[in-house]
Amino acid sequence: MTQLAPYACQPELSRGRRYKEQEAPAHAPSFRNPHQRDRDRIVHSTAFRRLVYKTQVFLNHEGDLFRTRMTHSLEVAQLGRSIARALNLNEDLVEAIALAHDLGHTPFGHAGQDALNECMAPYGGFEHNLQSLRVVDELEERYPAFNGLNLSFETREGILKHCARRNAELINTQEPNGIAARFLNGTQPSLEAQLCNLADAIAYNAHDIDDGVRSGLLTLEQMQDVSLFARYHAQTLAEYPHLQTQHPNTQGRRVLYETIRRMLSDQVYDVINATRAALQQHAPASADEARQCPPLVQFSAAMYEESKALKSFLFRNLYRHPQVMQTTDGARAMVQELFAVYLAKPQEMPAAYAQRSDVPRAVADYLSGMTDRFATREHARLTA
Repeated sequence: MTQLAPYACQPELSRGRRYKEQEAPAHAPSFRNPHQRDRDRIVHSTAFRRLVYKTQVFLNHEGDLFRTRMTHSLEVAQLGRSIARALNLNEDLVEAIALAHDLGHTPFGHAGQDALNECMAPYGGFEHNLQSLRVVDELEERYPAFNGLNLSFETREGILKHCARRNAELINTQEPNGIAARFLNGTQPSLEAQLCNLADAIAYNAHDIDDGVRSGLLTLEQMQDVSLFARYHAQTLAEYPHLQTQHPNTQGRRVLYETIRRMLSDQVYDVINATRAALQQHAPASADEARQCPPLVQFSAAMYEESKALKSFLFRNLYRHPQVMQTTDGARAMVQELFAVYLAKPQEMPAAYAQRSDVPRAVADYLSGMTDRFATREHARLTA
């Protein structure tokens, strides 16, 4: 690894794990720092494997090449590591956060999440970021001495991207001055966590364009309304004019991929340059000093506005497309009906969930851990 900058999270200065563990075997030196171990624990977890069958935008069965939560997480990790390397941040920590950030997502994407939040409204609600933390802190069952994966403070801090104040207060009561304190005192997470948040947005904007055009719900002509896309599309055709004479399918694929590649590349360089300027201005001398600054990992003002416009376009034209809404409305109903059945008949869940005293939260934990296809099978079994 490149020498870390002073403001990066230094592995040897980690605030540690909830349950004390020896970081290296007693009989051998450690070849992995705490954040590398976190990454490895996440990759080997059950929740991570389930991501391959969880919806990003298009339901898993609608096409083999559409993104899933798994491929999205891998793309976030790739973008995050590239930017972290340029800024001399902790790449291993960035990768761990990126791979874990969606572990708490429900089946059927945001439709499933919204439906479960509505079902849980009388019982404290449902937040997928908080659920991701529950997965790594409580729900994974791999170790004899503790529940969860017992990840380091820094990885857990990055996983908890958003948190309602009432939940932050509860977490802070249980873990004083811990990972939720920043939601109460107005400080920031680590630069590595900030970077993952931005890499997440860059990744899903880019791959949702790809999936949207591939699905036929978006066209290259429509995308000309988005300046961030149109600029790189024009550059591509100017440099490779022969693409305009090829078969439409070949032309469309190559033009689309090259346009997105250029768009991603420039966004990455923009983040690197804007963040370097912010770091130079505020000059944090340590990771903790960086937490006291305003958010430092950022787009330039111009790129931020273009990225926001792209996100708004995708919301109107893809996420709210009638065909997407039709499938997600069905998925929403499926989650609501499953919740109602399990709440009335907890015995339909595995014993580990059915025997818990807080039945609504047990149902939410069980439901949110399902893949799309398992939820569909369970719905057919219970509502036939």
